[in-house]
Amino acid sequence: MHSTNSRPARVRLFNGEFDAVTLDECVQQVFADIDQGRTGWLATVNVAILMMMRDSPSLQSFVDRARWTVADGQPLIWASSWFNRKLPERVTGVDLVDRLCEQALARNEGVYCLGATQDVLDGMVARLKERHPGLVVHGSDGYFSLEQFTERAQRVASTGAKLLFVGMGVPRQEKFIEEQWPHLGVNLAVGVGGSFDVMAGLRRRAPLWMQRVGLEWVYRLIQEPGRLWKRYLVTGMQFGALSLRAMFLPSYRDR
Repeated sequence: MHSTNSRPARVRLFNGEFDAVTLDECVQQVFADIDQGRTGWLATVNVAILMMMRDSPSLQSFVDRARWTVADGQPLIWASSWFNRKLPERVTGVDLVDRLCEQALARNEGVYCLGATQDVLDGMVARLKERHPGLVVHGSDGYFSLEQFTERAQRVASTGAKLLFVGMGVPRQEKFIEEQWPHLGVNLAVGVGGSFDVMAGLRRRAPLWMQRVGLEWVYRLIQEPGRLWKRYLVTGMQFGALSLRAMFLPSYRDR
């Protein structure tokens, strides 16, 4: 277990730098940092996002500036092992939301969920309250314009919530968090992409065995082929090519 007074070890993998933590260690470190006045956003990075960062300076900068960054993809865990840069386990957005809410309840702190449609949001809020009785959960949907960013941030701040979960897709959610951070009034913000659908019960998670062997993306693709096929095809091939190159040319492991 990492000391609560020091930062966990970090692992460089291609263009990303990750905290080498388990889910338990991540949650412990987040609140230890917050208690010492170190607030900020947490980036959950999977293969698709890591590859998108290579073509998006703004997304790369957002992840680089995150106070905490975790690997949300089994292929990243495998690659870290291949290159002797071991990440202990995958830390998913869905699992993080659940565990962070558990701790927020214990600390008597409210949370705010921002994103998705109103129906999905209502389902997620209801599920969180069911799983964590007594948890104060605020929320609003993610359908608002860029001109409304500041107004929505002020709405978050007005509730006094200390944890913010944003599910508006990459890179819109990152843009919102980074631009509006001074106005949010929270200790932690996490972009969790499509996790709202899962937590609302509208989309199923892959069976555990598929998660463990790195096939959760196949399960998601079956459920949302129209939206995901191109992203997974392009970013998956890009990551595979990079990994093969890095096996023979170690210098590519930091590119």
